[in-house]
Amino acid sequence: MRDIAKEAGVSPMTVSRALKSDGSVNAKTRQMVQDVADKLGYVYDTTAQAFRAQRSGFLALTLPSINNANFATTHKALTESLAETDLQLLQGITNYDVVREEQMVRQLLARRPDAMILTGGTHTDTTRRLLESASIPVFEIWDIPEAPIGHVIGFSNSDAMGLIVDHLAQSGRQRLGFVGASADTDARGHERRLGTIKAARERGLAEVLDLQIGPAPATMSSGLELVMREIDRIRGLDALVCVSDPVAFGAMMALECLGLTIPGDIAVTGFGNFEISRISRPSITTLDVGAQEIGTLTGRCANEILSGISAQDAVIETLTPRLLVRKTTG
Repeated sequence: MRDIAKEAGVSPMTVSRALKSDGSVNAKTRQMVQDVADKLGYVYDTTAQAFRAQRSGFLALTLPSINNANFATTHKALTESLAETDLQLLQGITNYDVVREEQMVRQLLARRPDAMILTGGTHTDTTRRLLESASIPVFEIWDIPEAPIGHVIGFSNSDAMGLIVDHLAQSGRQRLGFVGASADTDARGHERRLGTIKAARERGLAEVLDLQIGPAPATMSSGLELVMREIDRIRGLDALVCVSDPVAFGAMMALECLGLTIPGDIAVTGFGNFEISRISRPSITTLDVGAQEIGTLTGRCANEILSGISAQDAVIETLTPRLLVRKTTG
């Protein structure tokens, strides 16, 4: 900072104030100081300032995967909603594993984030205790947990499946199969499985055939492989309800290879309104769950709470998924 002050012809205190965007320094001087700092490769160290203010300027975020386009959409919207603030994201990937999530939460809390954002509402007991003791805002997104830790912005994965089952039943489909990852590796996917089974029973349909791919994440390839492996059982179904659009696409490729027509012989539905559901031929009937809206609302709520604009009373934002009827169901 002394080097910058010398070259810019100002005092070290002016340099400090300029780099902190202090209002007592005019715009011309601030820009001159910044230009010299850039020339010398200097980055202002905010550690001491953060210590005094008890604020790090970071939000911690856990995501199950960066390969899932919906989570990427949520991440992008969250980042964009923070663009005009002084907040940045620290990110950890859990690989759909609650034990891994616990490790990530412990590591992220060590960085003293101003808030924690968790994808999903299923956690280990230790994770809950860590977060309840952290004295920072906690957001659970993409789910509606029964016992929220703090703030919630999401939807009911279970209830959403009623829209799919209603549509299939109304089009005369009686025998459904659910395709998803194993129950113990994908909590949100398992909620969709349970929601499909519950909705089918309530509507008097046949018992849903549970077709488990294996450990999460469920992908196009695993959807294809599941159908090839289980085709003898699938031939008796009217519809395949898939945990996501990529799984539905993989299942469709296998069904067509095996000579079954869609939706003539069997209907197929997805989940998430991924891009592939729109451009696939036939296009895939799916649910739009508001991935972008989740990210935008989370960023906005976090900023308002941390900046004191709104109270820290628990925020519960329940989104309503939309059924998008396309060609795979007739």
